[in-house]
Order: sequence, then structure tokens, then C-alpha cells
Amino acid sequence: QVQLVESGGGLVQAGGSLRLSCVFSGSIFSIYKMSWHRQAPGKQRELVAGITSGGSTNYADSVKGRFTISRDNAENMVYLQMSSLKPEDSAVYYCNARNLVLTTGLNNYWGQGTQVTVSS
Repeated sequence: QVQLVESGGGLVQAGGSLRLSCVFSGSIFSIYKMSWHRQAPGKQRELVAGITSGGSTNYADSVKGRFTISRDNAENMVYLQMSSLKPEDSAVYYCNARNLVLTTGLNNYWGQGTQVTVSS
């Protein structure tokens, strides 16, 4: 089955940058839309950014202009480059893979999450 492993989280000061990475394995990478979500304590998990195999992207309004999602289809990797970080960006960040071919059953996968903490 699909496995996702995030890395790159940590503690960073406000205004700083951080790059998150997600390694995809176990299936055909090209049929999955990849995305990053985050969840802060006491809040709902929210979409941060998404990217299709062809490179089309979408972003939450709160991160537009500051975050960039990318994918390397040759390496089955997804990245989230985060710049101009704010304390409100602090959350556990999760990598998500959604199967765009098999839309029933188990078609949506999550990584274990990586903690991002932005200090003021």
C-alpha cells in the first residue's frame, strides 16, 4: 500500500524558512494528487497546498506567496518550501496522497506528520 514519510519539520524563528519533504512509495505516483495539510492544537486540519502530477497547484489563502509546493515525479517526492514563516504557521504538517483513478475504498493516504514550530 501507499506509504508517506514526512521530514524537515523543526523549530524556526518568525521570518525564517523551512522545507518539508515527503517520500511516496507503494504505488504509481503519477495517479496521485499530492498535498500538504496542517493541524494546530484545537483546530481542524486544513489544506495548505496541493499539486497534480502535471504541476497544477493550489494554495490556502493564508500561505499564498509564502509557501511553494513542488513534486519530483522521477523521485516520488513532494516538497513544501515555507518562507516568511509566522507563529500562526505552527502546526503538525501532514503529507497526503489521493488516488485519482481508484476513487472508492482506500484511496486517500496520510503520512505520520512532522511538527513545525515558529517562534516569535
